Formats: sequence, C-alpha cells, structure tokens
Amino acid sequence: MKKLFMVVAVAAIGISFGAGRTTAQGPQGVGASVAAGSGPSEKSHSSHSLNPIKWVKKSPKPASDQLNAKSEQDKKLAAKLQAQGLLPANTDLKSTCETFKNLDGCVAALHVSQNLGLDFNCLKSDLTGVQTSADMSGCKGTAGSKAMSLNSAIHALKPGAKAKAEAKNAEKQAHEDLKEAGA
Repeated sequence: MKKLFMVVAVAAIGISFGAGRTTAQGPQGVGASVAAGSGPSEKSHSSHSLNPIKWVKKSPKPASDQLNAKSEQDKKLAAKLQAQGLLPANTDLKSTCETFKNLDGCVAALHVSQNLGLDFNCLKSDLTGVQTSADMSGCKGTAGSKAMSLNSAIHALKPGAKAKAEAKNAEKQAHEDLKEAGA
C-alpha cells in the first residue's frame, strides 16, 4: 500500500511540475502558434524542439553512401576528375572515397594531392585515420594513427606549404567540381 501511495505521489508531483513549466513558458512553448494568434494549422518554427531525437545532430552520409545514392552523378564526377588528372582512368571513385566521411573531403584531398604533388594514399590515411593497403613507407607525418584536418595533414606531409591557403583552395575546387557534376 505504501508503494502505491508513493507512486501516486510522485506522479502527482511530476504532473504538477510539468503543468507549471508549460504555463511558465509562455509564447515560446508548445502552443506558441496558438498564443501568437496564428491558426492551429500553421506550424511553429521554433528553434527549440521538445523531441529529444532532434537534439542529436545527424552526421552526413559517408562518401560511399553519397555515391551509391547518385550513380549517374558519380559517373559524371568521376569523368570530370579523370579529365583533370585527379583520378586515374582505371580507378573507381567509390573505392577511392570509401573511408572518407563525406564526398567533399575526398574530392578536396584529390585536389590537394595534385596541387602539392602529395601521395594521395598518405593524405587519405592522415585525413581518415585509416591505414590503406598501399605502401605507406614513403609517408611523412602520422599516417593512419588518428584522423587529421586537411590543414594539419598538409602541414604534416609538406611543412613548407601554406597549409591553410592550400586547404581553402582545394575545398573551393572540390565544391565547384561537385556543383558542376550535380552531386
């Protein structure tokens, strides 16, 4: 009997606390669209959601998933990168970018590799933190130990380069390539 009484008391306190909180929220709360005078059919565009699932930011799709979803654009992008000399003719873009978190990063790495004359596999290993099956003996820096930013990877592989400017240039080139390919 005491357990039942305790459960009812806790529930009553929880309900009263919740009711007090919703009335204290005023126009920013759940009924903001009604309180603001707009009809119930209009959606409120509040910056805060009461749904905890929306609090967790979704990570972008990995590069391989992005390429799977758009096979025609993949072919167009691969052809463009091959024409620029960034991607060898017999190389698949999907397999080249599979360890990258997003396609933008992979294409930017391809540009950095060509612009600075760096081994793409070394750069890929530094950016993703994943060891590749390729020979890594010629790589400088911390190949494959921990993922690095593009700036840090450029600096590790070519200390004399202006890493920040080179990274920004490669990201701009990658953005243009992806935009032209429709990816």
